[in-house]
Amino acid sequence: MRVLTRTLLGVAAALALPRGATAVETISFGTDWKAEAEHGGYYQAVAKGIYRQHGLEVTVRQGGPQVNHAQLLAAGRLDFNLAPNSFIPLNLVQENIPMVAVAAIFQKDPSVLIAHPGQGNESLAALKGKPIMIGSDTRITSWNFLKSKFGYTDEQIRPYTFSVAPFLADPKAVQQGYLSSEPFTIEAQGVKPVVMLLADAGYSSYGSLIQTSGKLVQDKPDLVQRFVDASIEGWYSYLYGDSAPANALIKRDNPEMTDALLAYGIAKLKEYGIIDSGDAQTHGIGAMTEKRWQGFFDTMAGAGVYPKDLDFRKAFTVQFVNKKVGIKP
Repeated sequence: MRVLTRTLLGVAAALALPRGATAVETISFGTDWKAEAEHGGYYQAVAKGIYRQHGLEVTVRQGGPQVNHAQLLAAGRLDFNLAPNSFIPLNLVQENIPMVAVAAIFQKDPSVLIAHPGQGNESLAALKGKPIMIGSDTRITSWNFLKSKFGYTDEQIRPYTFSVAPFLADPKAVQQGYLSSEPFTIEAQGVKPVVMLLADAGYSSYGSLIQTSGKLVQDKPDLVQRFVDASIEGWYSYLYGDSAPANALIKRDNPEMTDALLAYGIAKLKEYGIIDSGDAQTHGIGAMTEKRWQGFFDTMAGAGVYPKDLDFRKAFTVQFVNKKVGIKP
């Protein structure tokens, strides 16, 4: 289980500016959770001076249950934030809030359902009609996919308290989770759970999307490009280089984080191809395509989540991605 708090990480990497740069531009960036491996690329870009090399000084602000970074972004108090799934940018379009996704760091949403082994609950299809513990956010996001794809109904929903204790107490229990979090906690209690990644069953939501305002995209596209490029480079460094610099900052920002959980998180990100899979293999980390956005939108509009005439293209732009940044020849 992840306990959410809000902290602030300041950046002070004294490295040379990129050629042609006359001053460092200060950027505020809000994440969607407490510091963890899923934010490792951004912390790596801080720790290794990658943002600084792109003429940026980035302050990372952590999210939490009482922090609405999308609202802070819309109010101009943040320059960028993370959206955990594709619903958020589309919701903003529906609400006529001019924000736009500029990169999708996760090609697969890490949302999972978790069950006990040996109970006949080894697949998402097998869970139709069975009680499942989910939270309110899940009910209005990935639950709609499960209803559409597998015929789940709202009668199956049971309250989720963000504790694995009820799951551990009942071998028939099924609950929501995050690939690199709840399974780790459950395994630490001696149970090897069945972990079902929704993305591998056709759930096409992107995850960990970098968002900014339409105004910043229009007025300062070079700044947006530099932030996106530096973040992508940070992710390649974190996944395939020495992750220790970022991990040190993560643990400083989040004293509850452990080396074991960080190692587990990195391993799962790689094992399941959360970041570097699909379009990212050819176009680079952060890749997005209009075709995939349309497929997701069409599915959710068909399920009644969005009006079919919503202009989904306002939710994103691909002008800053698909450029093979960070891919070594």
